Amino acid sequence: MKHYEVVAAVIRKDGRFLCVQRGKGKYDYISYKFEFPGGKVELGESKEQALVREIKEELDLQIDNLQEMIVIDHCYPDFRLTMTCFLAECDKSEPTLKEHLSFQWLPATELHKLDWAAADIPAVNKLIETNE
Repeated sequence: MKHYEVVAAVIRKDGRFLCVQRGKGKYDYISYKFEFPGGKVELGESKEQALVREIKEELDLQIDNLQEMIVIDHCYPDFRLTMTCFLAECDKSEPTLKEHLSFQWLPATELHKLDWAAADIPAVNKLIETNE
């Protein structure tokens, strides 16, 4: 089974977290689901470098103050991923969507209202637990 090393940004601004919605993809089980933005770590990059690059590419946001939050190992039917999630802050609240359909800024108490990609659910649950 194919394995991917990925990173995700749990971007916090004014007490809310950035949630982005995927478009139609190769796999129905993650199409149109919400996720924390990020992507694959390229050869020679640190996880932090990969995340800063991915967020700039996908959302045109500058992130900083990265703090590792949780590492999630998840098996989807067609691939496995290890996702390191970082808490981060950003420079503006209006991302430019280049790969996603929509975005929402939500407080932790409302994150459960969205239809999340399965791999992101442990990070969602951790945010809800630590912000109750």
